[in-house]
This record gives sequence, C-alpha cells and structure tokens, in this order.
Amino acid sequence: MKLIIADEIKKTGIPVQGVLIKGTKNKPTDRKFEDYKAKVIAQIKQDYTLENIKQDKILQGFRELHTSFGISNRKNNAASENLLDFVLKRGNIPSVNLLVDIYNLISVQSKLALGAHDVEHIGGNVTLRLTNGKENFHPIAYPEQKNIGAKEYAYIDDDNDVICRLEVRQCEKTKVTLDTTDVFYIIQGNLRTTENDLHIATEQLIDLTTEFCGGTAEVI
Repeated sequence: MKLIIADEIKKTGIPVQGVLIKGTKNKPTDRKFEDYKAKVIAQIKQDYTLENIKQDKILQGFRELHTSFGISNRKNNAASENLLDFVLKRGNIPSVNLLVDIYNLISVQSKLALGAHDVEHIGGNVTLRLTNGKENFHPIAYPEQKNIGAKEYAYIDDDNDVICRLEVRQCEKTKVTLDTTDVFYIIQGNLRTTENDLHIATEQLIDLTTEFCGGTAEVI
C-alpha cells in the first residue's frame, strides 16, 4: 500500500510519516511494557500541568494548523492533546490493547499525532487530501456515520472512506483489535515540529512495537 500526499497538502508543509508493520501479535497488555509505561507517565506528570500544556509549542502548532484551515479548536483538539489531558486528569493513558497503548504512549511523550489502522480493512491506498464533503466517515466508537465538511484535511482510502479526520478522530472500520496483525501507522506533526521530531517518534514506534508485538517494519 502507499501513502499519497496530495499537492494541496504538500503546499501547506504538513509533515507526515507512514509506517507499515506486518506480522505483529497483539495482546491485551504486557508486564514489561506496563513497567516502562509507568516510568514515562510519571515523568510526564512531573513535567506538565493542565495549564502549561496550553503553552506547549507542538500543541500550539496543531491549533494553528486547524485555524489556518478554518477549523474550530473548541471541539477539535489534536489526539495528542486529548491524550495528554487524559493523563493529567486521570493519571494514565486509556488501556485498549498493546498495539494501541504503545502508539498512544509515544503520542503523549512526543506530542505528535499518531494513529493506527488495521491494514486488512483499509481499502487500497491512503491519500492525505482536502475533503469535498462527499466522503464516508464513521467515527470510531460512534453508532453511525457522521457528515464531514468540505476543505478539511483527512486521510482517505480508495473506497472514499475517511480513516482519520484531521489528526483528531479515527474511523471504526480500521480500528486495531486483538485480531490485527498488519498495522498502518500515521505520524503527523505541524509547522512547529521538525523532521527530527518525526524521526525520533518513528524509531520509538518501530522499536517498541517490534519488541513487544513482533513483526517487521517498513517506512512508507
């Protein structure tokens, strides 16, 4: 599969990286990973408060990116900001399954937006492009499809299904479950992030995923 960046998105300078990891073995959790996660979360709670995350330059960058597309930030926080807010209010990241918990932890740590999708349920290639309002979008954990506005940026497969709207909400059909073996990851930054930020997060994602879930990785 390919990750295609449309010309209108290239012009905006949104930095994005795709990673494909095949042959993973997912499971509910792992004791060694839980020990590692506890140390990372403890450091995050020491470094951040609900007030100072508002001044974080990477999180500000996502808000600025939304504003540049005319998208309200009131209900459209980047996934990394929502996760960090969750950690500071509840003391941990939500536990889903090991593949999901790994990338969520890296998202909180890096403040980049990370998402994961079950390759078996992706329709062909994935294109990051502007929406026209005619795409299909069934948000994860929602009972039905929702309308999506025109001229937003989204990750859309060849079936015209939005697998991720902005870097805010993923879809139901490609969610990662315990049966997932091949995973397509999206790592996205904004105009305040550097190439090295994405490189570090990519390496962490590959290292942690292959350590705890196995598989072989390819950057696409």
